[in-house]
Amino acid sequence: MSFLRFWPRRGLYLLTPDEPDTARLLARVLPVLDAGIALLQYRNKLVDRETRRKQALALQPHCRRLGIPLIINDDWALAAEIDADGAHLGESDGDIAGARKLLPAPKIIGVSCYDSAERAEHASAAGADYLAFGAMFASGTKPHARTATPDLLRQAARHGLPRVAIGGITPDNARSVIAAGADLVAVIGGVFDAPDPVLAVRHYLECFEE
Repeated sequence: MSFLRFWPRRGLYLLTPDEPDTARLLARVLPVLDAGIALLQYRNKLVDRETRRKQALALQPHCRRLGIPLIINDDWALAAEIDADGAHLGESDGDIAGARKLLPAPKIIGVSCYDSAERAEHASAAGADYLAFGAMFASGTKPHARTATPDLLRQAARHGLPRVAIGGITPDNARSVIAAGADLVAVIGGVFDAPDPVLAVRHYLECFEE
């Protein structure tokens, strides 16, 4: 049976940095895969589709070896093309029904709900596997992102789906969103901009232990 049926529903959800060079991307990402992350989302806003495909394929065998689901940001067609473990959809990335045709269960489909309880309601009804809310705090990656509140995480408990908090989350503030109900915290800069990314992962994981 696919390990996706038991994918980690709690922990650190790591997003890759916008790294145009594939060798450098692997050099940055591979050391932290062994640190205990729950999910890896491949995300790169700076390169063309063919480069994204190449980079996702380069990450895939390492994720498979460690049993870490590889989620493709924005592009569910690419996720299906390379047989990734799932896709993450923003508000302009198509609908869940279309994605599900190419990514049948147990493939994972996550949805950005931003600051919208209504979008979470729709995503849950349409068959999303997790709901992401944010930005929870000021974000260097998306400085103009809409701001979400911890109350959205609490309210979303009724959907019975894993809740992801994203946006400006650090080991110092992660406990507050976890206490509000976040099952996963999604991070880019908090890990990849840290002096020691592996140690940063450990600090995030300690927030869940408490």
